[in-house]
Amino acid sequence: MSQLNDSDIILFEYNFHYQNIRSKNTLDIAFGIDRNFLFGCGVAIASILLNNREISCEFHVFTDYISDKDKLYFSDLAKQYNSRINIYVINCDKLKSLPSTKNWTYATYFRFIIADYFYHKHEKILYLDADIACKGSIKELLDYQFSTNEIAAVVAERDVEWWQNRASVLTTPQLASGYFNAGFLLINIDEWNLNNISSKAIEMLRDPDWVSKITHLDQDVLNVLLNGKVKFISEKYNTRYSINYELKDKVDNPVNDDTVFIHYVGPTKPWHEWANYPVSRSFLIAKSSFSVE
Repeated sequence: MSQLNDSDIILFEYNFHYQNIRSKNTLDIAFGIDRNFLFGCGVAIASILLNNREISCEFHVFTDYISDKDKLYFSDLAKQYNSRINIYVINCDKLKSLPSTKNWTYATYFRFIIADYFYHKHEKILYLDADIACKGSIKELLDYQFSTNEIAAVVAERDVEWWQNRASVLTTPQLASGYFNAGFLLINIDEWNLNNISSKAIEMLRDPDWVSKITHLDQDVLNVLLNGKVKFISEKYNTRYSINYELKDKVDNPVNDDTVFIHYVGPTKPWHEWANYPVSRSFLIAKSSFSVE
């Protein structure tokens, strides 16, 4: 039994449902954020809706904070797109003792709560980091069928040299065959929970031996735990690009016409005033597509 599915984890729930009847063929999409990512999360949702008008999606935002203004923001967004958005305010006490860094707060562990919360509610859920923008169809994800014992569909991070580094540092040789970025996880909810992934992850994050090895927090831990139980899918679903690269003379931009999700990694996010670069276009289009400021 997970340590994160207790009833006291979810303090409040707010439902903004402007699609009265949930379609049987709906893709559930979840985000785990702190207050600094609330605006970006709203634009990420808008970008998905803008590019997938023919698909039924329901959104789930797990956060440690929500103001009345924020609730109006998400309510207006759901109303404009005739969609369904749910906000869950989390009690973070059980997470605050886990490792954190300047770039990654305890909010990075919300994905564990998400995977546990939907057990017996939905068969699969798409977890996304909030610093993404959608520019293509996600119908293949709606129709995706997991193979036997597959816990998640993921996208590889970087290259073989990086995989080998992670395999060595994490003393898990199998990672040399592939290491994924945890900002995109298409999760098989039943398999995740049958394998007690969240509980095992929390245990590892409290183990001094493992804590001394990991540098990418829950991403490292999930790569170890899910090794051999994931399927690597196309990079188009998690095309990572740092806006800071725009300051360099020569950098290959991996974003192309096939890209579905642009993942804005790095400290500069597309909602920052100084981030008005061509690669931010998908975010800015989504931002301008709805009337909430």
